[in-house]
Amino acid sequence: MVSHRDLFGEAAAAPALEASAPLAERLRPRTLDEMVGQQHLFGPGKPLRLAFESGMPHSMILWGPPGVGKTTLARLTARAFDCEFIALSAVFSGVKDIRAAIDLAGQYRTTGRRTILFVDEIHRFNKAQQDALLPYAESGLVTFIGATTENPSFEVNAALLSRAQVYVLKSLGDEDLRALSTRAIEVDCAHLRFDEAAIDTLIGYADGDARRLLNLLEQTHTAARAADTVRITPEFIENALTLNARRFDKGGDNFYDQISALHKSVRGSNPDAALYWLCRMLDGGADARYLSRRIVRMAWEDIGLADPRALQIANDAATTYERLGSPEGDLALGQAVIYLAVAPKSNAGYKAFNQAMAFVKQDKSREVPVHLRNAPTRLMKELGYGHDYRYAHDEPHAYAAGETYLPDGIADPAWYQPVARGLETKIAEKLAFLRKLDEDADN
Repeated sequence: MVSHRDLFGEAAAAPALEASAPLAERLRPRTLDEMVGQQHLFGPGKPLRLAFESGMPHSMILWGPPGVGKTTLARLTARAFDCEFIALSAVFSGVKDIRAAIDLAGQYRTTGRRTILFVDEIHRFNKAQQDALLPYAESGLVTFIGATTENPSFEVNAALLSRAQVYVLKSLGDEDLRALSTRAIEVDCAHLRFDEAAIDTLIGYADGDARRLLNLLEQTHTAARAADTVRITPEFIENALTLNARRFDKGGDNFYDQISALHKSVRGSNPDAALYWLCRMLDGGADARYLSRRIVRMAWEDIGLADPRALQIANDAATTYERLGSPEGDLALGQAVIYLAVAPKSNAGYKAFNQAMAFVKQDKSREVPVHLRNAPTRLMKELGYGHDYRYAHDEPHAYAAGETYLPDGIADPAWYQPVARGLETKIAEKLAFLRKLDEDADN
């Protein structure tokens, strides 16, 4: 039997768990076949199944949301390869703790035992702490397994990342959670009668998190005992349990993925999808003021001058939210994303600005043409500032045909190219007319 060791505890040979242990611990899988979900990793012929069958452990980083089996998988790895298991939490551990773990791994090596060093929430370690792991992972003294809810590309040192295989674990699907709930009810709540809709309610609030589902089932068991009832309905769950908002990562990868989905749904002219992602983020606790700023950005980036009303509506929605707050102000944001989604789209202004900015950044500092310079003093007038400037309002069509406004040596770059949608159709017609006047003036 494999010894599972915590750095600060004694070795234990995985004893049978008492009924008082948390349900999540009692149902922790002992083999890969007991794992729920993650079939893209554990199924026949899949990467982790093949790795386990190889007989040779390797360093890895397990990336995924809470409650999907990262810690369990690390423990299963130690069991499968008959290794000692040392666990550290990056929240509470430092370089001193890493050294203590390495010393312990060295003692195991003298007895012919290999060691799995598991670091939970590896993204909480700073660069120095992550660097402290490198030589021991490279030498083979320990097989390193890190777990993180954050994108390791951003949160894990490149040197450490290059020495570990990254495996992406996914939120559990409804069917995975349903299978887990069936197993849990048999173990802990066999005397209770769950309505099918009650199971659906629990699965919905679990939000892909196995640990949360099992905690909710434990709470249900306790509440049913207190209420002296055996029938569990959705209404009972809603009334008896403290149901937290859905899982939402306000600063990490999931947050920016949902912002991206909202923006792309607006750009893709799908109002229902835009509303879905907006409501998902509001329901999850996203800062609505941040969302309102992003909505204004969407209006400028993807609608632009094709429909200037979209810009006004986005700004008005942001102002309305500032005045009303939640939940009343949320409606204004919702209607804004609907309007932006159905509005004609143009990124012509966005592209033109980026091209002009890129040009200016790499170009030299060019002088303002003399005829465009301001001449508030006699000396400036004597130097020719403003000489031969043509006042557009005095010209036909209020346009000085053939006049130049760019610095000398810059040909017309044609950065702004209006699209054939919305108001920009009219803008394109106006620009074509002005170009014709320029051509006639040159002839």
